[in-house]
Amino acid sequence: MSAEALPPAQKALRMNVDRTWFGTLAEIGGGQEVARWFFAVGGAAGTIAKSISAYDMTVSDGIYGKSARYVSRERLEQMLEHEYAVLHGSLDASRGATTTFFVFANTVATRSYARRVDGDGWLGITFQHRPGSETSQIVLHARLLDPETAQQQDALGILGVNLVHAAWSLRDGAGALVPHLGDQLSGDRLEVDFVDVSGPVFASADVRRLNLELVLGKLARAVAFDADGRPVEPSRVLYKRTAFVVREHFRPAHAGPRAMLGAATEQLAPERDGGRPIALAEISVADPAAPGGGDVDDLLVRLDALAAAGLATLVSDFAEAFRVAVYLRRYAMPGIVFVFGTHVFGQFFDEKPFAPLPGGVLEGLGRLLTRSVRIALYPEPDPLTGEPLSARTMRLPPEYTHLREHLFASGLVLELRVGDAHGRRNP
Repeated sequence: MSAEALPPAQKALRMNVDRTWFGTLAEIGGGQEVARWFFAVGGAAGTIAKSISAYDMTVSDGIYGKSARYVSRERLEQMLEHEYAVLHGSLDASRGATTTFFVFANTVATRSYARRVDGDGWLGITFQHRPGSETSQIVLHARLLDPETAQQQDALGILGVNLVHAAWSLRDGAGALVPHLGDQLSGDRLEVDFVDVSGPVFASADVRRLNLELVLGKLARAVAFDADGRPVEPSRVLYKRTAFVVREHFRPAHAGPRAMLGAATEQLAPERDGGRPIALAEISVADPAAPGGGDVDDLLVRLDALAAAGLATLVSDFAEAFRVAVYLRRYAMPGIVFVFGTHVFGQFFDEKPFAPLPGGVLEGLGRLLTRSVRIALYPEPDPLTGEPLSARTMRLPPEYTHLREHLFASGLVLELRVGDAHGRRNP
């Protein structure tokens, strides 16, 4: 197969003329768009056994059974399992010896008059890689970012065709999953922030690597890993939880960030969180020239170390902390606390990193420190005296001393208490 970025119409036509590739397209909710491509280019009878759209919830339940949420991985897998059983049971006897069967499904909520937010959806495909083989499966989660419903639907249709084509290409080992999922789509239209695979085609696949490729390939701004190191759809670990975030390279991972996050969580976690705050290590790959910045193997080593420390991890392409905060706020977090060492605090008043912003330091801090975002400073030793360095008294450019006083007085910045070697705490 060609490595070029084919348009969706050409991909659909290539599959339609392949008489060995035959299956079902099932779309519910805001879907309905993937089947259109196959029918529009002609020859759909060659590859489409059935197209179904169970839009009404009661009808959907009657076909696939009950589900706690309609836009969820659970509902998607119900659809894939049911439709594949029907397809295989109907056609295996007559054409199973010469046909590779597949079922594509999606369950999506797009922007609407009553829902003026980003679209959100699950897409997946169950497929054989040769006639009579066991099935393999790809499942992914996407966010649709276009401002209008029709645009979100269009992006969904293109992504769905790209996914079906990726599975079709993988049958003979000549294709690749992640690189072409975003063909004919831009990052401001759509993000794919989670992917999972299973089955014989993916026997040697590392799912963590595939998810890292989503960020490195510009399909996602960030991907999440649970405290045990497994990739996870971000809302599963982030939704409505106060986040305590340490930004670092973690090369090598060491005990410092865990101590920093532990102190911040112990002292600042709000009672209303019900014991559910999340300590989050964040690795930015925004600078590919940085040591290990864009190297997947290096990132995997760091993920292993963070999982061993029991830390959930976010791998992002955000250069600035305020962009991390904007991203996290999409998950309705009640609060976000960035935990920095004292020395880092001084860098917030250095004009050079903020040169691209018209407002310089003031704009950078203003974007970061919104009502739901605070900075917690973990005391570090003064390199000259060895005593804990206080951000309240450290040297700053004179024009920023009043700003520092305001940040502390307003509670936007605070210092954590840390015990010394004798168990005493600094004030």
